[in-house]
Amino acid sequence: MKFLTDGYKSLQLDIVGFLAILGESSVLVQSQVAALSYFFLLPRLVPAPQALIRTSRPERLEPSTGTVVGAYSGGIRHHVNHLAHLLHNGNTLPAYSVRCEKVTKTKAGSSDVRARTFGPVIWLSILGCIMSLALFAIAIAQDDGFALVATLALSFLSTLVGVGNRWKLKLKERKANRPVPPSDVVISYPNGAFLIIKCDEYTARELYWHPEECKYMVSPTIYRILSLGGTLILMFGVICLGNATLNLQLGFAASYIILNAAYWVVAALPPQWNWDLSYYRVKRIHYEGGEKNKSFTQALWKSIAITQSARWVKIGSIAPISKAWDAWIEEAEQKAKLGHGGWDEKEDVVRELPDWDFDAALTRHLYSDEASRSV
Repeated sequence: MKFLTDGYKSLQLDIVGFLAILGESSVLVQSQVAALSYFFLLPRLVPAPQALIRTSRPERLEPSTGTVVGAYSGGIRHHVNHLAHLLHNGNTLPAYSVRCEKVTKTKAGSSDVRARTFGPVIWLSILGCIMSLALFAIAIAQDDGFALVATLALSFLSTLVGVGNRWKLKLKERKANRPVPPSDVVISYPNGAFLIIKCDEYTARELYWHPEECKYMVSPTIYRILSLGGTLILMFGVICLGNATLNLQLGFAASYIILNAAYWVVAALPPQWNWDLSYYRVKRIHYEGGEKNKSFTQALWKSIAITQSARWVKIGSIAPISKAWDAWIEEAEQKAKLGHGGWDEKEDVVRELPDWDFDAALTRHLYSDEASRSV
């Protein structure tokens, strides 16, 4: 091939090479779920492949903001696990709302959560592969050696990076069969919303208590070696891309512009579209008064009435710390237990909530606390 004998003086480093390394943020957003699929190993063009060449890999999925408290067990976590967040879509809850859901497994055995078979991220891999094949064919037809080498280098770089980042999801399973307290969970969000979840101990441990582990295909040492090789291939591919003919450079430019736009669109889609969570079944539980509330006090009272317990409020430091609030929480728990609220196991619904003027009770306790301090 003539391009190998022209010498260093003919080298060009055109600006089109920078298009190959733009778009890191949109690539990183979906990289973790994409690496669950075998399509992640396809030789293809990927915008900003250097975003996937890191010195270390995430050991767990990124958690979300919120406080998880066992309604009866006393457990607490100051974050919401990634899969639990996706399953309940907690960020859509309006302020001061209270939602009840029951989570069950659709089949027995170990958890089976994976990337959706033909989710948006899978189509991104297929699109990148099609563009690689098209550029490969055009490079051969145009007898452009530099473009041919750039296509091969940048395409197989994605496979190399894919091997290093390929992983399987490992959820902790309960092994013992010892008796445990009821496993219902309450999630408190920063905007004052509450999510009450009815589930068994096996589901609670998988989704809410234990972090999701990333079990990678290769060891950390092999991954670093692959990352080093990927870095060298990326630099070599960009240099070859800068020395391709004008027609092929235009082809690469168009490909990366389209891919960047596609990755940005997919990154803006709901993340649930990329995950197959059909292993879990979520059923909405309705109750008197509906989900919306006017204040945090009303939302907290409804949550206590539904769970018929206020222990989780104290453990999670959900309410303000004062004598007045402590007295109100204690009274709220007593009213909840005396009323007809709580879960109806047979009908799988929340029974009618107790009739109690929670607002007047809080005002009474606040005035009583203020009077005691004034003495």
